[in-house]
Amino acid sequence: MSTASKVVLGLSVVLTISTVAGVHLNQNWDRQRLHEGVLRDVERVERKRENLRLLEEQIQLTKGLEAARDLRETAAASQTAQNQ
Repeated sequence: MSTASKVVLGLSVVLTISTVAGVHLNQNWDRQRLHEGVLRDVERVERKRENLRLLEEQIQLTKGLEAARDLRETAAASQTAQNQ
């Protein structure tokens, strides 16, 4: 085998190994990014649930405060009517 053919064969082997290694590394990187995306989605869903729970809690507190305010206003109005 001539020197030129040995060099070409060596370069071909090196390029093939480099290509295969690069593809495997890229696949691992893509797989890791996909997994991180799933984790971010799970965190986002958990935050959304927590926000909805807090919103419901605020709605209930608002309703309670409005009911107490209406009761005070009604009591004040009836007391004012009695005093007249």
